Order: sequence, then structure tokens, then C-alpha cells
Amino acid sequence: MAAKDLGDLRQKIDDIDDEILDLLNQRAGVVIEVGKAKAGQSKEFYVPSRERAIYERLTANNQGPFPSDAIRKVFREIISASLSLEQPMKVAFLGPQGTFTHAAAMQQFGLSAQVVPQKSIPAVFEEVARGRAPYGVVPVENSTEGVVSHTLDMFMESDLKINAEILLGISHFLLSRSGRMADIRKVVSHPQALGQCRKWLEENLPDVPLVDVGSTALAAQMVLEDESVAAIASEMAASLYGLQVVKERIEDNPNNFTRFLVIGQKTPERSGGDKTSLMFSIKDQPGILYRMLEPFSKRAINLSKIESRPMKKKAWEYIFFLDIEGHIDDEVVAGAVDELKGYCQFLKVLGSYPRAR
Repeated sequence: MAAKDLGDLRQKIDDIDDEILDLLNQRAGVVIEVGKAKAGQSKEFYVPSRERAIYERLTANNQGPFPSDAIRKVFREIISASLSLEQPMKVAFLGPQGTFTHAAAMQQFGLSAQVVPQKSIPAVFEEVARGRAPYGVVPVENSTEGVVSHTLDMFMESDLKINAEILLGISHFLLSRSGRMADIRKVVSHPQALGQCRKWLEENLPDVPLVDVGSTALAAQMVLEDESVAAIASEMAASLYGLQVVKERIEDNPNNFTRFLVIGQKTPERSGGDKTSLMFSIKDQPGILYRMLEPFSKRAINLSKIESRPMKKKAWEYIFFLDIEGHIDDEVVAGAVDELKGYCQFLKVLGSYPRAR
């Protein structure tokens, strides 16, 4: 290709970029007007159903060659920057920086959000409950290791609602100061991360002690102080704390995902592809488990998850957590939940929110 032709093509790209910039500023102007309208009506600034509709519409209309899987990433940042014009988006998450919860918060809210690390899951709930942050992000279950019990336990005490769910692919990196396997005398990480890498650790570091710590990012911080310690953490943590990668992607299951929840004060509007989470305890009667599920079965409502946790105040009594497809404002879902109440000692709707894809 002649230099003149290449120069012409680059000029076309520059012209298109200028048009995109102009359109972004036009969009920002409309967003500011939307913010003013919402302020007058006391409406939520963050609307997960609206974001989902935007992503789905643009992906459906995309004729290429721009890749469809990149559309969400690009517009995630456009929406994040736009929300920051309406109102600073403050999000509490289980910290410190570099945890997988941090990565999930950035995936959901974008780089323009003000993410605030908290030392524990209860601290995230308290930050949102007291209004210091409109939203919080907490882990709830992993596809390999199961539920995060601290999060489920917090819903027993909290009136906060689930606003959205986030699915994040989890890849674990073995990190150290030197980057040499031979230097490792101890491996530290969060118990879930150690569990997700159990087989690899047994095969490659069988005689090295494993130590539980509060988070994968805290493990990465500990490595800074001791060259004989290695951490299992995220690739983001390696970059944030300047650590060397000893071995990448050491998780036993390559299909390793963690589900996170966005918590807030209110239940979002219907998106058309929702999930509802319930928490309840049932009366101890013969056949009660069958009757507990019957209201959903006879209405053809799909149950995507059922989990039980022991009640802390009564031995051998349990709290059930149930995820069902549909929104609590759907007539069929409301009817099933109302029927279930008749078999329960208590029932709480934890939220209805867009299903993650």
C-alpha cells in the first residue's frame, strides 16, 4: 500500500474518532438532563434493567465487523462515565484492592466508579445500610467451592436488597517476590482460593504449608514482606503490588466462576430477564419440603438454586435460600411466594434483579 493511501486511511480514522468524540459529548449532555429529571422525581441513578436493555439492543443491532463481545466493554465505560456526570457512583466492596470482588465491582460499574474497599463482608453491608455508599459488591458462591456463608448469614440480619448479580471467571496466579518456585516455603491465600487450587498445590508443592488469610489481595501484600512466601491471587494483584508470576492459572477447574451480588437499598425494576432470591424458614411437618417446592412446580417456575444454613439461635433448625426465575412483581411469581408463606415461620424477599449472562 502506498504511503499516501495509508495516510488517507489514517485521516479517515481521525475524522471518525472526532465524530465519536462529538457524539459522546452530545450523549453526556443528554445524560446531565436525565440526571436533573431524576433528581426532581427521586428516582434511582443506577438502573440495572436499563443498562441490560442498552447492551442487548446494541448487540442485536451490530452488523460488524466490530466484535459483539466488545460492545458491552466499551459501553460499560461510556455508561460509567455518564453516571459519574449525574452523581458520583460510590461502591463498597470486599477489599483490599486487587481482590476478585474488586475486579467484579469494576466489571459491573466501570472505571469511573468510586470503589471503596472494606475489611469484611459485614463492613460492606454496613457501609450500604448507613448510606455511606449506595451500593456494595460481595461474593456469594463459587462454582468449585460452593457458597460464601458469611454473605448468606448477613442477609439474615440485613434489610438490604440484591440489585444485580455478577459472574466473573476466576483465574488464580501463584505470585512471589522472586518468581522462583524453589524459594517458596509457605503459601498464603483466602480459603476459597486455596480450595480451588487444592489439587495443583498437592502435586506441585506437597510439603509447603498453606495458610488462610482474609483475602487474596491481603495475601499478595504479605508477600511483599517475605521472599519465602507465595500468594495465590489475581493477575490484577500481581500488577498492583509489583509481584512476579511463579505460575499462572493454577485453578484445578478451568471452568471456575464466582458469583457476586450487588446490594442496595431498593429492588430494581423489571428487566424482562430477572431472578428473585428468597430467604425463609419452614414449619417442621411431614412432607413440608415437598409442599415448599409445590407452589413453584405447579406454576412452571424454574428454581435455579436452593441452599440451607443452620439458624444460629436454634439448634437443628434451618434457613433456606431459594433463587427462582422471574421478578417479584410478576403475577405468577408473587402468587407462588404468597402460597409459600403459608408454610413458613417467616419469609423475606432478598431482591429481584437482572440475571447475569
